[in-house]
Amino acid sequence: MMLVVALGAIFFYLPVMKDSAGNVLDPSFNIFYFHMPIAIVAYLAFFVVFVSSILYLRENDSKWDMVSLSAAEVGVIFAFLVLATGSIWAKDIWGWYWVWEPRLTTSLVLFLVYVGYLMLRTALDDPLKRARLSAVFGIVAFVSVPLSFLSIRIWRSAHPLMFGGSLYGQDGGGLEGSSLLLVLLLNMLAFVMLFISLTSFKFQNEKLGRELEMAKGR
Repeated sequence: MMLVVALGAIFFYLPVMKDSAGNVLDPSFNIFYFHMPIAIVAYLAFFVVFVSSILYLRENDSKWDMVSLSAAEVGVIFAFLVLATGSIWAKDIWGWYWVWEPRLTTSLVLFLVYVGYLMLRTALDDPLKRARLSAVFGIVAFVSVPLSFLSIRIWRSAHPLMFGGSLYGQDGGGLEGSSLLLVLLLNMLAFVMLFISLTSFKFQNEKLGRELEMAKGR
């Protein structure tokens, strides 16, 4: 319900958007209001993988391995949506669905790294070995998250800054207007809640699956 309200606010509550020159922006620009929250949630998911991987290695508790797996699977979905919505936005801004600029490129790398994480898990049969190697991979893989987030600050990019910069690029003054900020925060909250719900569902499903496997092995 929260997600429906948040997405509805984008299309029915937002005022007509204009750029810094006063030109009315194409309605496709509204994709920003769920593209950015989706990106932040993808980063959040992989941060959960990072933390739970550390906790697994420290406590050797399978609960943290299941949290890592659950967050990674949901995070990969969000990372794919980042690429999809980013490509649509790129087509409107640059005229191409894909441009090899820093943010898009590092977002692709981020997605592929965590796809590799999931592939590693499926390639190993021994549960303990799988959990340990996946935990190490999950810790090392997190390097790709700050790399993606900071890419437009490290390298010259036409991509708008998420925080502390212009909504239209790196030369302006940032997101302005209470209605714009409200819609952005509403969507941020909605997608965070969606992430928590999906990860919790996946965790419970994974836990039940492992319990059934243990019951069969007895």
